[in-house]
Amino acid sequence: MSNPARGAPLWSPIHALTVLAEAGSFTAAAQRLNLSKAAMSQRVAELEAAAGVPLVQRTTRSMQLTDAGRQLVAATQGAFAAIDQAFAEVRDLADAPSGRLRVTAPVALARQCIVPLLPGFLRAHPALQVELDLSDRLRPLAQEGFDLAIRHTSTPPDTHVAWMLRETRSVLLASPAYLAHRPAPSAPQDLREHDCLFYPRPGDTAAWSFERQPGERVSVPLKGPFAANNSEALREAALAGLGVTLLPDFSAEPALGEGRLVELLPGWRPVGAFGTHLWAIRPYAAQVPRGVRALVGWLAQALGGRAPA
Repeated sequence: MSNPARGAPLWSPIHALTVLAEAGSFTAAAQRLNLSKAAMSQRVAELEAAAGVPLVQRTTRSMQLTDAGRQLVAATQGAFAAIDQAFAEVRDLADAPSGRLRVTAPVALARQCIVPLLPGFLRAHPALQVELDLSDRLRPLAQEGFDLAIRHTSTPPDTHVAWMLRETRSVLLASPAYLAHRPAPSAPQDLREHDCLFYPRPGDTAAWSFERQPGERVSVPLKGPFAANNSEALREAALAGLGVTLLPDFSAEPALGEGRLVELLPGWRPVGAFGTHLWAIRPYAAQVPRGVRALVGWLAQALGGRAPA
């Protein structure tokens, strides 16, 4: 297909429209295509001029495809996906994985578990580049063009391919300085009398739950001077002696090993506060790019998980 006015192929503008439909905004689509927002708008405008009908309805706050735009995307989106898949398979014939990997991960998790492992990976794979998005918002992978996401959860989505990177557990902690002035709790109920530093969950009452054996669960309401939706912030508050906190083990391990934090209630297992595993996930595809396999394998080997088969 070509533009009758210019004789130029329209494949690139049509592809831009399919990306716009997936990304949901000109800004996000331009980022995925490594274009400026103005260039992205120009491609869509060229396509509309060639088609002779509006394809996108724009307002100052949003955009949506017209019926004609949705029809064109529906007819061509599968073809572009097949082209992307075919190119990925051809690229994997190279001796070494190459290209750019777009990865998203939560901020604290990435800083503590992923970023320290990337220099060695990039030195081992000099033809690969990693673009790491640190965000505590769960980004839609296919819509925003990510190759991989790292997630701390008990159950990965069954619509995605998932590789387990490591098991995790939650740990109840306090600093020696805090415990010098407050008796260590001997049972979960004792936490009612302590300053608790917790991770707030929207819509949920602040509480921690513990199990000692199957069927024996205790939930304790929380009060304390500080809450944060970041495990590093909670750890630093605990290190400063502000109170008792509950952390994923990967946040707690360095300070525990150095004696700067002390584990509390070791006979009770915290449940429900954080995930039980670290996972690498990606949208399902028949072929997993070699670069993705290489990165997942590297992380799994370093963290003790399972590398891709």
